[in-house]
Amino acid sequence: MSLREDADRSGSSVESTDEERAESPAVHVPASLSPPAVSPAAPVEPGPGRKRPIKRLLLLGFLAVALGGGAYQGWQWWRVGRFFVSTDDAYVQADISVLAAKVSGYLDSAPVVNGLSVKKGDVIAKLDDGDYRLALQAAQDKLATQDSTIVRIARQVEAARAQVTQAAAQIDATRADAVRAQADFNRATQMQADYVAKSRIDQARADRDRTEASVKGMEAALIAARANVDVLQAQKREAESLAAELRTAVDRARRDLDFTVIRAPFDGVVGNKAVEAGAYVSPGTRIAALVPLQSVRIDANFKETQVQRMRPGQAVIITVDAYPDREIQGVVESFSPASGSVFSLLPPDNATGNFTKIVQRLPVRVRVSEEVAREGLLRPGLSALVRVDTRAGTDRSALDRAAGEPPVGTASR
Repeated sequence: MSLREDADRSGSSVESTDEERAESPAVHVPASLSPPAVSPAAPVEPGPGRKRPIKRLLLLGFLAVALGGGAYQGWQWWRVGRFFVSTDDAYVQADISVLAAKVSGYLDSAPVVNGLSVKKGDVIAKLDDGDYRLALQAAQDKLATQDSTIVRIARQVEAARAQVTQAAAQIDATRADAVRAQADFNRATQMQADYVAKSRIDQARADRDRTEASVKGMEAALIAARANVDVLQAQKREAESLAAELRTAVDRARRDLDFTVIRAPFDGVVGNKAVEAGAYVSPGTRIAALVPLQSVRIDANFKETQVQRMRPGQAVIITVDAYPDREIQGVVESFSPASGSVFSLLPPDNATGNFTKIVQRLPVRVRVSEEVAREGLLRPGLSALVRVDTRAGTDRSALDRAAGEPPVGTASR
């Protein structure tokens, strides 16, 4: 047999041996007899003992931060927070004026629009004033006629007084004639009948009686003249009273004419405009609303359990929801004389039926500074968070420093 055939036979025997080994079940070979296995290099993982120090350090650090934050918050509450009383039941308010028509007529123009800032005296709306101008002119004409009547009566009074003076002078002259006639009659009766004719005596007696009657007539005329003066003076007073009524009518007509122009009663912003040019309005018809932003305030409704330490004049920190990053300084101005439920349309009557106690709220008015109000950012109806510093004699600098940090443990809202 050749060497080539021996090699092929040995190779085939090796292959058959490998195939049989693969198909045959695994045979346990002692480690001492098996050759050492060579495995690739693998990374060495740290044991459990190496992870525990890192976790402990993180946990300790977290606990230290939590304890430090809690201690700081507790210190803040003790220093500042326990003196604050807060509520989020607070809103921006203002004394809104609803402008309405005083007289009736067609609206000639309404030059304002919603959101327009106006000054006191600016025109909000204007009515057609033709009829009111005619009414004013008629009232003025009646007053002028009555003034002329008063002047005429005054001249009549002067004439009547002159008649009184004339009547008084005529009385003096008549009395002089009466004295002369009486003297003539006395002389005639004292003479002897033989020396004076009887007709002469009769003539003297007649002259005496006539002059006495003239004196009485002049006295009656003087009384009549004086009475005429009184009558004319009474007529003058009556005419003056009627003139005063007509003057009042003129003033009323002028006021009605002025009311055809609706003006702003104060500085503010126009809102809720309800009519346009051409509309017919009657007395009481709403034209628009005027909001005085320069006099806004905060109305906060505190629980009855929160007002024990609150007093007028205490400092207030205000945060409006529309501007959460800005804190506004205010002052407690006044307290409502009663809780809000008392002024409701149907106030509660706890004496009837079953009783359920409900914590009431007391409205508190908070005033803001004029500088903040003039900015025009605070609009009535906006929600706000109000915190009242109940410390007496609050230090403004300390309050400003504390304003940047929310007090801890404030009263519940």
